[in-house]
Amino acid sequence: MTEYIYQTLLLEVEGATLKITINRPEAMNSLNSTVVHELGHAMNHLQANAAFKGAIITGAGSKAFVAGADIAGVNQIPDEHTEGFSKFGQEVFFQIERSTKPVIAAVNGFALGGGCELAMACHLRIASDNAKFGQPEVNLGLIAGYGGTQRLVQLIGKTKATELLLTGAVIKADEALALGLINYVTSPEELLAKANALLELIYSKSPLAVALTLESIAAGVHDPSTGYAFEAAAFGRAARSKDGREGTAAFLEKRKPVFTGE
Repeated sequence: MTEYIYQTLLLEVEGATLKITINRPEAMNSLNSTVVHELGHAMNHLQANAAFKGAIITGAGSKAFVAGADIAGVNQIPDEHTEGFSKFGQEVFFQIERSTKPVIAAVNGFALGGGCELAMACHLRIASDNAKFGQPEVNLGLIAGYGGTQRLVQLIGKTKATELLLTGAVIKADEALALGLINYVTSPEELLAKANALLELIYSKSPLAVALTLESIAAGVHDPSTGYAFEAAAFGRAARSKDGREGTAAFLEKRKPVFTGE
């Protein structure tokens, strides 16, 4: 099988982690159709390869995670393809959100428009103290189209999300942390180390329990009416699994569990 060659991404393997770097620093790592397509391919690669337990998504350089969409490309979309443009990006970001392996956004610099939407699609977000977040699409006569109007409300609540979406305001990392948009703020130098440390902590847990937890969260987000039922079924699967039996036995025996993902 011919190895896939990425034009806009750099993929590096660091232990059990797949590090995905959006590599368009000359364009502030802005999203074009190639980047979005390749992100989808990279997520398929993450899911299909048993050697990978999780992933980090970051941007090349120190100025931007992703500064937004490629506006020149957006301006040239034929009228009949505008809705499809949005749906394509949504589907790729759903791949990230629905991954059964944890994906962390390591946000360095600007995460605006599609960049903020990409970060929000990841399971966890760590930002350097020079990071800035926002959905400034209204300034261009547009709206967020890759899930921003939905995920921002889910993450920080309707009141503040509505303000940010309608004003196009850009917020700094400390405010994003206070709002619950991100999990941690670090120095730029410590950003990737913090992301790796968090993944290593998650890797020490049962891979099956991690996967079922992520699936349960996604189920509830996308259809609250069925989230509890999905959780119950997932709990049942976990409780009767080898990992579930091992984890509970280890607790009772006061020893460290040995998880196999079964």
